[in-house]
Amino acid sequence: MELSQYLSMFIDESKEHLQSLNENLLNLESNPQDISIVHNIFRSAHTLKGMSATMGFEDIAALTHEMENVLDLVRNSKIDMNPFIFDCIFKSLDSLESMVEDIIQGGTGKADVSPIVVALRSIVTGDYKTVQAPAVTAAKEPAKGIEVDEFQLSILQQSIDSGFLVFYIEVSVNENCVLKAARAYMVFDALEGMGEIVKATPSVQEIEQEKFDRSFSLYFISKVDQATLEKEILNVSEIQSAVIITVDSESLAELSRPRTEVEAARQEIAAAVAEAIAPAVSVENIHNAEAVTAAVKPAAGGAPVASRTIRVDIERLDALMNLFSELLIDRVRLEQLASEVKRNDLTETVEHMSRVSSDLQNIVLKLRMVPVDSVFNRFPRMIRDLAKSLDKKVDLVITGAETELDRTVIDEIGDPLVHLLRNAVDHGIESISDRLAAGKSEQGTIQLRAFHSGNHVFIEIEEDGRGIYREKVLKTALKNGLVTAEQAAKLSDLEVYNLLFASGFSTAEKISDISGRGVGLDVVKTKIQMLGGHVQVDSKPGFGSKFSVQLPLTLSIISAMLVRLGSEKYAIPLSSIVETSAIQKNQIRNIHGNKMVEYRNNVIPLVSLSTLFNVPDFNEDLEEETEIVVVRKGDKQVALMVDEFIGQQEIVLKTLGKYLSGLFAISGATILGDGQVALIIDPNALIK
Repeated sequence: MELSQYLSMFIDESKEHLQSLNENLLNLESNPQDISIVHNIFRSAHTLKGMSATMGFEDIAALTHEMENVLDLVRNSKIDMNPFIFDCIFKSLDSLESMVEDIIQGGTGKADVSPIVVALRSIVTGDYKTVQAPAVTAAKEPAKGIEVDEFQLSILQQSIDSGFLVFYIEVSVNENCVLKAARAYMVFDALEGMGEIVKATPSVQEIEQEKFDRSFSLYFISKVDQATLEKEILNVSEIQSAVIITVDSESLAELSRPRTEVEAARQEIAAAVAEAIAPAVSVENIHNAEAVTAAVKPAAGGAPVASRTIRVDIERLDALMNLFSELLIDRVRLEQLASEVKRNDLTETVEHMSRVSSDLQNIVLKLRMVPVDSVFNRFPRMIRDLAKSLDKKVDLVITGAETELDRTVIDEIGDPLVHLLRNAVDHGIESISDRLAAGKSEQGTIQLRAFHSGNHVFIEIEEDGRGIYREKVLKTALKNGLVTAEQAAKLSDLEVYNLLFASGFSTAEKISDISGRGVGLDVVKTKIQMLGGHVQVDSKPGFGSKFSVQLPLTLSIISAMLVRLGSEKYAIPLSSIVETSAIQKNQIRNIHGNKMVEYRNNVIPLVSLSTLFNVPDFNEDLEEETEIVVVRKGDKQVALMVDEFIGQQEIVLKTLGKYLSGLFAISGATILGDGQVALIIDPNALIK
């Protein structure tokens, strides 16, 4: 049986099942008692196993079989879901996605998943519950269970071999101590002046937040003797006791005992999950059974209903679009000829053809439209992992996932949205303690919305976090020389917040591997502007921020106003035009060397397109009356001076190719009905 012909179908359906598994698993994490969700997960896993076995991808089939065994116990109420089981299954899905991606790249889909398989089997047998991490012992006394990994163990052993002293230290503060964190800090400060702390339990961050009872333990490397250490620690006020034990090579040997297969698998999963979430986050968060997960609300409407669809190769759709573009150009030419010939039968035929081609145009455009759900569906899992790694509670609410965009826009918008969402979780939403201190609920909310408005789609990311503070942004802007003190005083709050999109701008006090407020936002803005859209941010300090992204519905066919400049023709997108008008020469003002014109009780800049584009046979300075086109970008407006209005027309957007890329204020070109080429003006580039 020749299976290669079914490979494309297998890949598409596998990706759909993996997406369904991720979504249902996230829902189950929010509602662990809902057995119906487990049944849905089991069915998807079973189908994926059968497909993989049929296609000969045995590693995928084997891993899904082990997942089935765990899920079968859960759906029959023999075991309950817990953080370790969730992490195992999520890691299994990551491995399955990697194997499917390998198949897409021409590989065999094989991978070493033995650690995950061992962990899944340990869940079935219940052995994972009995696994205990080894603890260092010294001088016949317990070390209260401080865990060290192989790297830390290696540091301790090398230190002993190099002649350093290694100590296990347990410090207790007085029972009535008020500022435990401050006393602990003073102990750490004293120790760091005499050596190096390798590992502390609880972690340094938890100790700083007073997340410990009365004592904390640590491993310490130094050349200072034990008596001196004890004296320095006890010199700190309100320290009750300091137990210091010298650790030797024999004690460290306890840690080098082979771990059980289950523990090895567990550590492997924890490390892999931590790496996938954020390299800067410690693995301890993954082990923490109380780690906070993101509660993700699915879009309204419940489980998706299967639709009657066929799969069409993207290249065929692109070819159809190109052919229709040529048809549109010929239609415009026929309309021009019919108006010149003025024969009724020809005019009627052309009008009928125009109506039919308009309907055809709508169908062709809709064929290329894809719901933004295809981008949004990867965000719930990402938010869940980020929230867990940062020990935050985050509720992601998605609305408008059915909103459609052109496929070319969909392909490019994912990365900017990922950055904005990571930014919202990392720097927008506060920690649980900070939210409670501010009188908020401990769970932050991120609203991800998509909706149509005119010929645009808006995507909004709004969170109820700490917000952006005007003074902090201006301080950084002044420091970086982006604005002067005089300019800063005149800026509105919205203009100040949008300074975040300046290149290299950042208000983050500590750079995070997950995101930084402002770091990379200039890249986000550039990417969105390349798609013919724009982005802005608004914020209410203390109550959250909202990033709003405006995108065109399609990049292929647009409605435009054709204008003439001498012998040259240009097209201006209708979506940017406010209105057209005519002004007298005496209405033009010259302010600080810049041409301005009064427009609706306001004064706006006047731009000479003939000067900008070096048009040889038109000069508006010689005109007593000049036509203008008022265009906008957000709240800003500019008047463009033109020679003559030709009229509105639907035009096909053509790129200028690599040779003419990067032309200022030109976004592409179109071929008119008479065969002439008209450049398409990008109004966004003319408004600063």
